[in-house]
Amino acid sequence: MLKTQTARFAPGQVVRHSKFGYRGLIFDVDASFSQSPEWYEVMSEMHPSKDRPWYHILVDGEKHTTYVAEESLIACPETEEFDHPLLEHLFKCSDSGDISSRLIVN
Repeated sequence: MLKTQTARFAPGQVVRHSKFGYRGLIFDVDASFSQSPEWYEVMSEMHPSKDRPWYHILVDGEKHTTYVAEESLIACPETEEFDHPLLEHLFKCSDSGDISSRLIVN
């Protein structure tokens, strides 16, 4: 029987990578690792669990996205502006500054 995992973070939430220190904005969540075994071996230095949630993240101040295991993330206060070229494509723009309320649901 498969055990269902509950994600600690949700799309629209700002997080910080515990090892590398960058801020990120979650735009999607996978219940478990969904990349190739080759990607895991090359890109995942710490070899975190594949059975826990993994997150697709916009990296603040950069143009790329990243894919990170839940155990490598910590919650981050949303006190600063967030800068990423895909932000307006994935989230609604709002004057309130509440990023989590800007998610576009199709």
